[in-house]
Amino acid sequence: MVGNQTSNTEFVLLGFGNLPELQLLLFLLFLVIYIATVAGNILIMVLIVDDQHLHTPMYLFLGNLSCLETCYTCTILPRMLASLLTGDRTISFNGCVTQYYFFGSLLGTECLLLSVMSYDRYLAICNPLHYAARMSSRACIQLAGGCWIGGFLCCGITTLSISHLSFCGPNGIDHFFCDLIPLVKLSCNDPHLMETLAFTLSLIFLLVPFLLTLMSYICIINTILRIPSTTGRQKAFSTCSSHLIVVSIYYGTLLIVYMFPTTNILSDFKKVLSVVYTVLTPLVNPLIYSLRNKVVQEALRKACKKFMFGPC
Repeated sequence: MVGNQTSNTEFVLLGFGNLPELQLLLFLLFLVIYIATVAGNILIMVLIVDDQHLHTPMYLFLGNLSCLETCYTCTILPRMLASLLTGDRTISFNGCVTQYYFFGSLLGTECLLLSVMSYDRYLAICNPLHYAARMSSRACIQLAGGCWIGGFLCCGITTLSISHLSFCGPNGIDHFFCDLIPLVKLSCNDPHLMETLAFTLSLIFLLVPFLLTLMSYICIINTILRIPSTTGRQKAFSTCSSHLIVVSIYYGTLLIVYMFPTTNILSDFKKVLSVVYTVLTPLVNPLIYSLRNKVVQEALRKACKKFMFGPC
């Protein structure tokens, strides 16, 4: 499986292969998460498209986030579920590069989109008089489109670089999906250039958006603390603090995985952290950002009534 070859045409995703007794349990757990994640995010998209009250900038971005999370989950989990069920962990070189391209593109897009969403909330809460002018329909479409284009262009650079690497040694990828760092470690080329590229892109697409997001939420919380009504202050603070916690966990795990040097001790720990941002975050985002929102809950009630009793 990991013998020397002239040129590797396939890889082996080692994944959770060191836990053979837990393969069935992991399969069932990830299957439930996969179904719940896809169903939850598709539900949010349908509600936003169907309900006129949700045709606002905030829900436009939430709809983009749900679409992104659905694609993100479908890039990683089906292949992992197949490996856990059948035991076949091989993946072709082209399949591996393709999976990395879509995963990396969606990851970069989400980092940018979360930053834009925090800016949207900052304007709405801290600068409401200028909100309508700065968050026009055209501006929202441009911001959302820029996030998608930026993410896919960024990952196109690294994918092109990976396609020119030589893989002539071991072909076991110590991960449950094709990611940049495990792939570079298997390359016969000098890894320093790729590691420098990965670190630079991490700075641009992880650290900078995280700092911008953090600054937005600090300003938001500072504004909330000046609200005279105790009830209004507690309600707004509860919503923003839950958003900030989820965003901090998401960016925090990404920064540790991609900006800390990989050692034998950190290798398994980083694999666990990868589960957080590839599996758990797409599951909780619909709950944190959308389904706790009263406007979305009302739209869901209307949709259920329409489905059960027909249009009034």
